[in-house]
Amino acid sequence: MSDEIAATPGAKMIFLIKRRADATRDELVANWYKNHMPAVIAGQAQAGAEGRVHATKYIATLFDQRPGRDVPWDGMAQLWFDRAIPNPPEPHGTVPADTFQQKAEPYVGWATTEYVVIDGELPLAPNTLNEPFPATRSGFFKVSFLVPGRDGVDYDAAFRHWLDAHAPNVRNVMNEIGGLRYVVNHSQDPANEAYIGMAELYFSGPEGWDDYRATITEDGFSEYVDFSRLVNMWATTQMVGIAG
Repeated sequence: MSDEIAATPGAKMIFLIKRRADATRDELVANWYKNHMPAVIAGQAQAGAEGRVHATKYIATLFDQRPGRDVPWDGMAQLWFDRAIPNPPEPHGTVPADTFQQKAEPYVGWATTEYVVIDGELPLAPNTLNEPFPATRSGFFKVSFLVPGRDGVDYDAAFRHWLDAHAPNVRNVMNEIGGLRYVVNHSQDPANEAYIGMAELYFSGPEGWDDYRATITEDGFSEYVDFSRLVNMWATTQMVGIAG
């Protein structure tokens, strides 16, 4: 692996969230913020106080639903732990514990290793008239890529190329066009996941995404990635539960 791009210690657990067929997006998001996030925040604080494994950071990204674009997920929760957290015998929410889980399809965790390639800070202002968190933030345009490997791909070779060739290529482009932040996440168990990883690119606005697409060049990553199944989703809002 590249010595230049260091891994964040521990595991970044990702939970992709999709609403149930009888729920609206507004219902899902409202109950996520009001009912689910405070319970997760409290639970992680209690676990930490008791010396148990607990999340040190918790952020949820809300994916934009745009006309003419098939967006398979409504959002994703990301929690940072000192090691991967196993999934329960049944997906979370199979038996709903709160109204959010009544509105969301059952979901599982995806353990990844995070590499922060461009560590651009995003604005965050905790609430002042209520509990500081959960809080929301915006002022960015984020593109999240779910990256599928080609059939029979050598995962180690794919990850080496991602960090040694592709990530530096993307970083150079992001620096050239004024991108805000760039994060790579590698699946810790890629053989048993739908995607070998995820990339997260932050821009100051949608024009940055246009500039990126007009500037990026091929670097051989297509040898490892099935771009026909690549999923990219846009976001302009995040909910922050634990700032980290």
